[in-house]
Amino acid sequence: MEFDKELDARNLNCPLPILRCKKGLSEIQATQTLKVLATDPGSVKDFQAFCKQTGHELLQLDEADGLFTFYIKKRVA
Repeated sequence: MEFDKELDARNLNCPLPILRCKKGLSEIQATQTLKVLATDPGSVKDFQAFCKQTGHELLQLDEADGLFTFYIKKRVA
């Protein structure tokens, strides 16, 4: 999947992946896509809840060997 910015949140535990994601989203334009890499299993529910609450769109979630990859489309303000 195509993305505009990549953010590495591997080896970070809650709430750091979400906080890094917020910062990453603030650095891209509306409708652009942020790719987030995380290893915290709890981040799956965290990112789903974060997107639901903020209006950003979780386009895709992949998991392979304990690495979670999230593709988040920034909402239009």
